Amino acid sequence: MRLRRPVLLVTAIALLVSACDSASTTPGATSGDGGPAPTAAAPDGLVAVTVRVPDGMDAAPLDVDRQALVPRGWTLSVFARVPSARLAAWAPDGTLLVSVPGNGTVVRLTPDGHDGATMSVLLDKLNQPHGLTFSGSTLYVAQTDRVDSYTYAAGRATDRRPIVTDLPSGSTPELGGKYAHALKSVAVGGDGAVYVSVGSTGNISSEDLTAKPPRASILRVPPGGGSPEPFAVGVRNGTGLAIAPDGSVWTAVNNRDNVQYPFDKPYGDDPGSSRGKVISEYVRDHPAEPLAKLTSGRNLGWPYCNPDPDTEPGVQGSPQDFSDVPFTTDVETNPGGGKLDCATLPKVEQALGGHSAPLGLSFVDGGLPGDYAHGALVGVHGSWNASPPRAPEVSFFPWHDGELGPQQTLVGGFQSEDGNRWGRPVAAVIGPDNAVYVTDDSAGAVYRLAPPEK
Repeated sequence: MRLRRPVLLVTAIALLVSACDSASTTPGATSGDGGPAPTAAAPDGLVAVTVRVPDGMDAAPLDVDRQALVPRGWTLSVFARVPSARLAAWAPDGTLLVSVPGNGTVVRLTPDGHDGATMSVLLDKLNQPHGLTFSGSTLYVAQTDRVDSYTYAAGRATDRRPIVTDLPSGSTPELGGKYAHALKSVAVGGDGAVYVSVGSTGNISSEDLTAKPPRASILRVPPGGGSPEPFAVGVRNGTGLAIAPDGSVWTAVNNRDNVQYPFDKPYGDDPGSSRGKVISEYVRDHPAEPLAKLTSGRNLGWPYCNPDPDTEPGVQGSPQDFSDVPFTTDVETNPGGGKLDCATLPKVEQALGGHSAPLGLSFVDGGLPGDYAHGALVGVHGSWNASPPRAPEVSFFPWHDGELGPQQTLVGGFQSEDGNRWGRPVAAVIGPDNAVYVTDDSAGAVYRLAPPEK
């Protein structure tokens, strides 16, 4: 393996200073001062490293030196090149499965013993496969319109069995081909119940809530099979879906865009009431993106209530607190609170900044060193509607006594200060070698993040 000569050190140092500055404030807080889109608070010791690229894996954007921010003493290398890599799951035989919705495949990465992998196709001719998970030797694959289980053995997935079919997709007649969140994620509880994320049709398509089955929801298929029932509702796009070490179900949610200012007072220098206006400075940081523990019947508010992390609601420049986030009434969809009383909704346990676009979610329960031994890993794709965009990263949320703590950055540096990006993480999962494997659909890569050797 060759180590590329670092030529982007100045940019990396600038990024590191920015990350350390955010660490000096309240974890997970943003200044709200109209400056560059903030990143998560960086753990102590985050440093710039050059991404290690094995010979033959140096196609663009890894054809030039790239630097990332990782904990001190850790390394980041390219494990495989997988165009449009999305979600990932480790198989019992120590190979990594990665979904590629764009070409309908699930690929199998076999470690080559030199920090890289060889790639083969495990499943093909699927309909936008996305979510992957194992329960013992049973593999579950979520396509856009169904979830199936397979028997996994000897590097093959056989004996396909349907778990749930006829999920809403772009082919659903009533949607007329218009379905903004067609990709599904899947998780399996300790009791064998199967959970499936079903995203909303669009930004504020309230008709999703009364569809059969409901969209903008997390569905639950009982152990042993049966009809899917809504487990949680008001979940605009819960792409992040995972089971925590204590058996609880968690989701990370992509929330709505272009939210109207909801308060009957001026915002910033507005001479009159700003209520009902779409204000770019407000939209940039609102609503927060939930990371929530789900219980049967929980409502995460969409599209009637929005998680609002402002400590001074409606005040320009208000500090933001992303723990125990309350809801604010959506003035566009829920004027006067007639559709849903937002004060009755439980606060969101943790959240990410507006338009962070959390995608993959997984849990670590041992295997990583120090403060990273227990927690949640979230692939943060980064925003599209801010200037500069909110930065992509791999986030870590520490786990203590059945709850998650505030967001930290585990891997950053994918975006320069002017908003240019060379990568966008999707998911991060711990491997049998106690390294973290990160998929990146923009760079078409899977990275290996390795802690220091003991």
